[in-house]
Amino acid sequence: MWQGTLALMILKTLDTMGAQHGYGLARRIEQTSGHSLAVNYGTIYPALLKLEQEGYIASSWGVSDNNRRAKFYTLTGAGRKQLAREAREWERTAGIIARFVSPKAS
Repeated sequence: MWQGTLALMILKTLDTMGAQHGYGLARRIEQTSGHSLAVNYGTIYPALLKLEQEGYIASSWGVSDNNRRAKFYTLTGAGRKQLAREAREWERTAGIIARFVSPKAS
């Protein structure tokens, strides 16, 4: 994955789905990507820790669907603002790359 894209996917998933635990987030990202991405524990948990330290997400302990104790993550107000910034930047970047991949005839 490109640098920073996992953070964008995590923030957007939390925005869309509400509180999720790490395993659920990883599976949802994989599902949304059409199983083109594989998100493992060594990837998702460091990203969640970083986002929490930056104040973009908050965590609390709860019980998962399979009745296990799990840490659930939610988007904060700062996280919503960051999501908007990152989405704008991604759209801008994708537009620039599209100009190279599919240049229009002049």
